[in-house]
Amino acid sequence: MDYGAFFADVQAWIRQANEAAARHGMQSAAFWEWVAGSTAAICWKYNDHRLAVKQMEMLVEWLEEFVGT
Repeated sequence: MDYGAFFADVQAWIRQANEAAARHGMQSAAFWEWVAGSTAAICWKYNDHRLAVKQMEMLVEWLEEFVGT
């Protein structure tokens, strides 16, 4: 796995998550649909490498804690 590319994708995902939150609101179904689809896409891109899966799970959990769901 290209770790540099992966972590660059994670950084880009965080920026995109901020944009999606601003666009849809973090409580909206549209935001959480974006989160689910985009995290799955990153995992698939890296062939469900354990690091990719764990990193994206952690980011989703962080978002869930942030919004209090």
